[in-house]
Amino acid sequence: MKLHNHNPQHFDWSCSNGVATLTLNRPERKNPLTFASYAELRDTFRMLAATDDVKVVIISGAEGNFCSGGDVRDIIGPLTEMDMKGLLEFTRMTGDLIKAMIHCPQPVIAAVDGICVGAGACIAMASDMRIATPEAKTAFLFTRVGLAGCDMGACAILPRIIGQGRAAELLYTGRAMSAEEGIRWGFYNSLSSADTLLADANKLAGQLLRGPTFAHGITKTMLRQEWNMALEQALEAEAQAQAICMQTADFRRAYTAFINKEKPLFEGD
Repeated sequence: MKLHNHNPQHFDWSCSNGVATLTLNRPERKNPLTFASYAELRDTFRMLAATDDVKVVIISGAEGNFCSGGDVRDIIGPLTEMDMKGLLEFTRMTGDLIKAMIHCPQPVIAAVDGICVGAGACIAMASDMRIATPEAKTAFLFTRVGLAGCDMGACAILPRIIGQGRAAELLYTGRAMSAEEGIRWGFYNSLSSADTLLADANKLAGQLLRGPTFAHGITKTMLRQEWNMALEQALEAEAQAQAICMQTADFRRAYTAFINKEKPLFEGD
């Protein structure tokens, strides 16, 4: 499956030289999500598992904001009228988006500017790496609307990134985490100005693209699977994963380049 010609209806998509850029583009409402955009995002990330023309994904928002979460009019209102069956279908779908992001083999980079709240914060959280501007405001604000903080994997993933106590504070209070806190706590990998945010995300993507992309997929798989492993299981799983990588052409290319005192040129096989 080739995704360079992917044409989604609910967000922008571009693909060049192995890097796909997904842009949430409803700037007049700070890029909220709808039932349809949730589903299309989920389906897109599922398709990434079966494509060979995308090696890295950048996800961003248009015009100074990342994502304002679920649309109040298009999602929150209708949810108040649903029965339990409909509510579970929705909440499971939002969780399926997180699963799809985590299970796709490509590294996902979130480029975050401005508002990044609710489901938007969870999308950033589920990304592999995050770059933000100093203006980024990230909030898991579910308690602000009378819901629990345990949404879209937040109680499982967020503590692993920033620690249990800090995650508990954000999830109980719903307050915004500043960009400076995000850097200090390890949520964000780096800060960029708004003018250079996408360029810096593409620079990081290019660095990953020049690496052994098959091995990157193995790294992502192991980062996910080892959450639930004891150390002994993790060591055995990593031994098997690394043995697989040692059979790749990229491993042999790296050896040959080292012997010849050259920089390896990886091709992802």
